Amino acid sequence: MKRVQGPTDHVVVVGAGLSGLACALHLLGAGRRVTVVERDPGPGGRAGRVRRAGYEMDTGPTVLTMPQLADEAFAAVGDSLHRRVELTALDPAYRASFADGSSLDVHTDGEAMEAEVRRFAGPVQAAGYRDLRQWLARLYQAQMRRFIDTNFDSPFQLLHPDLARLAALGGFGRLDGRIGRFLSDERLRRVFSFQALYAGVAPARALAAYAVIAYMDTVAGVWFPKGGMHALPRAMADAAADAGADLRWTAEVDALERSAGRVRAVRLASGERIACDAVVLTCELPAAYGLLGRAPRRPARLRHSPSAVILHAGTDRTWPHLAHHTISFGAAWERTFDELTRTGELMSDPSLLITRPTTNDPALAPPGHHVHYVLAPCPNTDVGPDAAAWRDLGPRYRDSLVGVLEKRGLEGFAESVQEEFLVTPLDWDAQGHAAGSPFSVSHTFAQTGPFRPRNLVRGLDNVVLAGCGTTPGVGVPTVLISGKLAAARVTGGADARPARTRRSPAPFATAPAPVPAGADDPS
Repeated sequence: MKRVQGPTDHVVVVGAGLSGLACALHLLGAGRRVTVVERDPGPGGRAGRVRRAGYEMDTGPTVLTMPQLADEAFAAVGDSLHRRVELTALDPAYRASFADGSSLDVHTDGEAMEAEVRRFAGPVQAAGYRDLRQWLARLYQAQMRRFIDTNFDSPFQLLHPDLARLAALGGFGRLDGRIGRFLSDERLRRVFSFQALYAGVAPARALAAYAVIAYMDTVAGVWFPKGGMHALPRAMADAAADAGADLRWTAEVDALERSAGRVRAVRLASGERIACDAVVLTCELPAAYGLLGRAPRRPARLRHSPSAVILHAGTDRTWPHLAHHTISFGAAWERTFDELTRTGELMSDPSLLITRPTTNDPALAPPGHHVHYVLAPCPNTDVGPDAAAWRDLGPRYRDSLVGVLEKRGLEGFAESVQEEFLVTPLDWDAQGHAAGSPFSVSHTFAQTGPFRPRNLVRGLDNVVLAGCGTTPGVGVPTVLISGKLAAARVTGGADARPARTRRSPAPFATAPAPVPAGADDPS
């Protein structure tokens, strides 16, 4: 594995999102002196928090999967996720509701889910689910260490027996078709393939390997932190501070001071100069490339995932048919993905994610009130309306979404809203997200693994990238891994860690179940 050259005693981490904080913890655990600079008043990045009249609203991720990855970052400094954050396992992980009026609770316990599928669609589909679950576990085991939790220096690293195992599992086929080999019920196929949208690709065109996301969501388990998802970056920042990190809030980076192929110092907009031995940039790729004064050399322009409109609403009531997470599917499916990724139109029959965090933490709203988070995928600004168009389009689309919610059983939603704020591609663009999308670079084959923008910067010996735009990609588990991989580029990996007392990550119910036998660089 290639690593940063020269001294690395003092590392400046730019950005205190999940990847930056994970990186800082791993660096601290390896004995480095760490300064974290963040333009916002506190930690979180995408996993931020808005407070309105007693309502506490997470602005980004809504649940935690693969918590052992977060615990691994805490463990680097001898700490523990469970000492810092109280987690509740969600059961069901999701509730899926369909246009025909049916609904399905998604359980991560295998026996409970098999029974639910049998109730929902009959014994043949239940048997198919049982086989699907085993396939998902095998897929995860074939990918995690070799293709996700790894630093790529060359595409030739793909040439490993695990690649053959992945191919034998059908990982290079199409996701929708592979799920269809196990489940013929179209509603069930949606439940195990909609996750491809997280990767920015329609299920009919996504690689079957991306079903690993469904493994994380539907097999490994889903948790909710007390205090909301923002509690996780807050706890990580506290652990980093206790381990000796220097955390600088409201500290925007204005420039990188370079000489002889190295960054010598980070300059803040305030005029302060922070000398350093190495830098980890976890800001958005356009911002990172702007600071570096260069863009990646690639044969084709980077493609970005669809964006999202999010309505955050504090209400004076709720609706009993909602779970913590409810996926409200419209009747349309393939047309929906064409609209999002090809024609650039707003969904004509939207599928929505409705999150009610007060299901498990009533303290996030005033007594008797609730928080509802409604996410509607929408085209990014490369293929759909530009950012400026959302100034007028946003309020109209908000009203349209409220109408859809009321037609789908949330009667009286409009009148129940006490506090709200709307986030559209206009807001994502203002925050520096390319193509007005918070989901960054999509996971097409040409933008995955060794073909994704790499985390080492050619021409600079001591700069590393982290975050969802680089290795390994988008999502809470992967950005936590991204921070760890960036730290390894600085330290040389786990073997370079000094004698700081470290504890092994605590065991989680999310560990993969046993599977039966047989079964380009910026420059």
